Amino acid sequence: MICIGLAGTLAACAPQQPADEAQVQPQEQEFKFLVDEFADLKVMRYQIPEWDQLTLQQKAYVYYLGEAAKCGRDILADQNFKYNLTVRKTIEAVIESYQGDRECADFQNFMVYAKRVFFSNGIHHHYAEDKFFPEVSEAYFADLVRGCDATLLPLNEGESIDDFIAFLTPVVFDRELYKIRRSSEEDIIANSAVNFYDGDITKAEVEDFYGKMRKPNDETPISYGLNSKLVKKDGQIYEDVYKADGLYGDAINAIIGWLQKANEVAENDIQRDYTQKLIDYYTTGDLKTWDEYNIAWVQDSLSTIDFVNGFIEDYGDPMGMKATWEAIVDYKDVEATAISNIISENAQWFEDNSPVDERFKKKECKGVSAKSIIVTTLAGDCFPAPPIGINLPNADWIRKDYGSKSVTISNLMVAYDKAADESPRSALAEFAYSQDEIDLCKKFGSESDVIHTNLHECLGHGSGQLLPGVQPGALKEFSSTLEEARADLFGLYYCADPKMVELGILSDPEAYKAEFAGYIRNGLMTQLARVELGKDVTESHMQNRKLISEWCYEHGMEAKVIEKIVENGKTYFVINDYEALRNLFGELLAEVQRIKSEGDYEAGKALVEKYAVKVDPVLHKEVKERYDALGLRPYGGFINPEIVPVVENGETVDYKIEYPDDFVGQHMNYGKNYSFLKARH
Repeated sequence: MICIGLAGTLAACAPQQPADEAQVQPQEQEFKFLVDEFADLKVMRYQIPEWDQLTLQQKAYVYYLGEAAKCGRDILADQNFKYNLTVRKTIEAVIESYQGDRECADFQNFMVYAKRVFFSNGIHHHYAEDKFFPEVSEAYFADLVRGCDATLLPLNEGESIDDFIAFLTPVVFDRELYKIRRSSEEDIIANSAVNFYDGDITKAEVEDFYGKMRKPNDETPISYGLNSKLVKKDGQIYEDVYKADGLYGDAINAIIGWLQKANEVAENDIQRDYTQKLIDYYTTGDLKTWDEYNIAWVQDSLSTIDFVNGFIEDYGDPMGMKATWEAIVDYKDVEATAISNIISENAQWFEDNSPVDERFKKKECKGVSAKSIIVTTLAGDCFPAPPIGINLPNADWIRKDYGSKSVTISNLMVAYDKAADESPRSALAEFAYSQDEIDLCKKFGSESDVIHTNLHECLGHGSGQLLPGVQPGALKEFSSTLEEARADLFGLYYCADPKMVELGILSDPEAYKAEFAGYIRNGLMTQLARVELGKDVTESHMQNRKLISEWCYEHGMEAKVIEKIVENGKTYFVINDYEALRNLFGELLAEVQRIKSEGDYEAGKALVEKYAVKVDPVLHKEVKERYDALGLRPYGGFINPEIVPVVENGETVDYKIEYPDDFVGQHMNYGKNYSFLKARH
């Protein structure tokens, strides 16, 4: 996946409306995309165009799939940290029932913390992954808890309010306790707050446990560990599997129920077949069934409606094995899909002409499908901060033998652009060196960014192959960063190819330069605005961009391919030779592909540790000050539209779209209607 982060300001935290009274903006009114800003976050809305072009059956199918998606919300929160549900449900109790002063500064600060917890699905930053804290005193926080309806609090049986507060206070306020969600330090499991491992488990024990399961030279390897927590108890290690009668069973059964309803109104038998396989997988937890589902799902390129639902991406696991839960529901954007189709139809040309070693190229690119989609519901690890592109399935052997699906999410990209237009200030004007660069990026930036995303998802992730005997998880904790780097490099390299204009994908031979300039500017500077001073870069996509930009800057330094210029105390990075930079992208792509194809863990580790993690503190401070002065928020996320059944005489005759503008209201609604897991402490 590729993620984009923009930004957003805090509306006054007046008393919150009940969730079912949250304001809804009629679609015919002027649509405002940017609706809230707080901390380093902005909240936007996205529209669902062409909804009325769907049939009633298709709308019902989308609705049921959307309900299934919402039912997994608790799963992600619990995976992110074992006490997230306890914190979130406490916050919900305060918002719903606190009878004290809601106009004071302390309560407004508490509401900022509440929004951050909702946004991040927990108490750790959704992107930077470090723990954040409420800007209120421990005593005030305790007063809030005491001042709400105790029946709404997640108390253990027989537990007093004071005992509960004594437990919860260090969880929320202690700066040394659970301080980072996913650690890159020496003991990556013990130092991570994620809830994928339970007990005193070491990295070596995890590797040994799953190493015994893997078969040497297996051409269809199972993604062991993908859907389970690894538990060590009384010296024994075992898997607690996510399934209907296992871990997260209550939420999974709710998901299954809505998937079954969806299957009754599916568009065709192909959809019914793979959805039933997904239901079977959720029922049994069998990863072979998961592979069967993915094989069936990836071969459906004809249906209008599509969805993703499951334990899919392993970026959140310090070991790069266990997957967080996510879901999206979407339908095809027919007009925007035309460019994606051109890219996928020429997949073999791109593979054959890639600058990587011939041993690592696919001899036959099978089943590469690409489309632009209109998303209707975001959930789990895709909500509220979603990717703008997706390429699935993740199993390399399925990609090789059956192909992959690549999508770009067109209505989210529109929402990001529209929300940016509503902001009076621009990071481009601050960090670009010249007016020529600004003009270039304004003219071609959106176009070239969409193409890079298409290339990244459609071809980058689907390109290349592992050598026989190389295990998919050979790069371990560095696999996510290196995989994103590989896909980004593929897209960057081909953005500048004359083939782009020849195929009608790019409008102008110079358009790629906007993507190069924006990418290097972001990788070397502007993304540092997202990182707390003194901290390393930890998130995989940020590490990937930093790795590529730093490597190219260093390796092109003698020839000044990228030049560092300091004027009036401000630093800029200027590309002097775009063709030479493209060649550097090609060189690094060849090396990263070699590392993946050969499973060269040590070389991958060296690349990541040298270029992707550590930050120049002087430059970091400068970037933060310049970015903060603009009043922008570096991260963005969304409120989901609501799909509402229209009932007449007891029958559903239509489904209408409503656009809530209350971020807290939506999350309170989800807390009441889509919470199936018990908070434990």
